[in-house]
Amino acid sequence: MPRQVPVLDLLLPPDPEDLADAISTALHDLEPAAVHELEDHGVPLWRVFFRSQDGRAAAQAMLSQQFAARGLRVAPGEVEDDDWAARSQAALTHIRVGHVVVAPPWDVPPIASGDTLVIIKPSMGFGTGHHETTRLCLECIQRVDCRGLDVIDVGTGSGILGIAAAKRGARHVVAIDNDPDAIASARENVALNVEQQPDMSRRIRVILGTLEGPRPAAHIVLANLTAAALTRHADALVSQTSENGRLILSGFVDQETDAVVNAFANATRCEALTSEGEWRAVLLLRA
Repeated sequence: MPRQVPVLDLLLPPDPEDLADAISTALHDLEPAAVHELEDHGVPLWRVFFRSQDGRAAAQAMLSQQFAARGLRVAPGEVEDDDWAARSQAALTHIRVGHVVVAPPWDVPPIASGDTLVIIKPSMGFGTGHHETTRLCLECIQRVDCRGLDVIDVGTGSGILGIAAAKRGARHVVAIDNDPDAIASARENVALNVEQQPDMSRRIRVILGTLEGPRPAAHIVLANLTAAALTRHADALVSQTSENGRLILSGFVDQETDAVVNAFANATRCEALTSEGEWRAVLLLRA
């Protein structure tokens, strides 16, 4: 029998104006498993999937408190986990970020010389390349020559960033996440990419764990998290970065940028700040 997945159905008012953007930002901080946009008689309806009942309860309380007065209706529910992620994202096609092409298995395009193909199967692990923060991280990865370097991908989700770094020549990649569903997704995606590039199998390791686990420092640390998580774990992220190494951080919006950069200011300097819409990413050098 399929297990039940906790969801919240968010019914937005007919003319939400900037409400949708505000809810989207709040949802990113809540770290849902996925968001599926639907319609109910022409009115925007979002179905938000969570990994636990507790996560859904916390989200319901926060969203109701912040947005009920602006017309948002929140209803909890359960759906069967019958491969809903793959079905809900079956229409996804490949995207290009610079010289990196991210594609689902059913839409792999011809790849030109000099381009990097990353195959990602949609699942509960966040990161298909269609979110702005993932694209910003992929852009920053291409600003650094990964060849021969060691990489740590914190909160790897689907594994997309770690896989991209490995395919662009990183010597060794450790992809970490504390969510078993994300780890399963990342390992499946690593296997899909190993089929295309067999030597990658010895250069990328996906592990269930936390940032604080003992491991050697890396030349590049990737962290597409939330602003709260980045500031809270700033010291740990810096400690995982070798001297003159780089941190690539995203998952925060414009108004959170100063707080994130300042949390790392004692040990790093900013080499690049990139943006897409309201989302931001920074490339930091450990000074």
